[in-house]
Amino acid sequence: MTGAVPNPLTILVTGASAGIGKITCQRLAAGRHRFILAARSEDKLQAVAEELKAAGCESLVVPTDVASPAALKRLVEAAIQKFGRIDVLVNNAGIECFAPFTELTDEMIQQTIATNLTSAILLTRYVVPHMQKQGFGRIINMASIAGKHGPAYGAVYGATKAGLIALTQSLRGELIPQGIYSTAICPGFATNGGIYDDLVKATGKKASILLGGTTAERVAAAVEKAIRTAPPEKILNFPALRPVFLFRDIFPRLGERIILWTTLKFLRRAANCRKP
Repeated sequence: MTGAVPNPLTILVTGASAGIGKITCQRLAAGRHRFILAARSEDKLQAVAEELKAAGCESLVVPTDVASPAALKRLVEAAIQKFGRIDVLVNNAGIECFAPFTELTDEMIQQTIATNLTSAILLTRYVVPHMQKQGFGRIINMASIAGKHGPAYGAVYGATKAGLIALTQSLRGELIPQGIYSTAICPGFATNGGIYDDLVKATGKKASILLGGTTAERVAAAVEKAIRTAPPEKILNFPALRPVFLFRDIFPRLGERIILWTTLKFLRRAANCRKP
């Protein structure tokens, strides 16, 4: 049992200024919840806050560089000072990192890990004690199908997303008895606000239709549902990829070949367009 969901909720969203983070806030606004909005751009955050205010929601804007542990601590302190609690944490902030592996710079590697993974671990660590006092919490980690099978030319990106999935699993094992549930959201290439849009713009090409994808709106809907039902994981892609991953687990070499056949051409093109 997941327990009763408070109403209204106090929801902290990183990467809230644009893309999936912004669309998720817009989706959740129908519940007239309270929001803590975190991202680097204060102007963009204020614009989101104005939209939420028009929908009847109270918001706190906290400009935050998630790669800074001190900034993450200030974010949580500001949220508690304003609202007294954090019911939902959406670890959404992230950056893409597609390039030939040997051409990645130290800075690119470290920045991708700090933004996509370390920030989520640290922020969750700072938030969980408050959820424990409440006896309720939802932690939504924005992973990716890249965390289910590491993509060619995206080794560091895939590693960070796999890390988020493992983090989610570990937190569930430890915190469910305390009423705190974690969910990993694993979108495929998401249009209308995802990183995929930038890759298509850079390459001028779309990924194979066989690989499929999803939309930012569907990701936002999955976050909303995860708050209510708290599943361990949600893979968002059409055509469905879970059977492909199961097939790969049974037949590793053949499964790998199928995945590479559908992805390699697009990912190589994306990597060559995004060289350091």
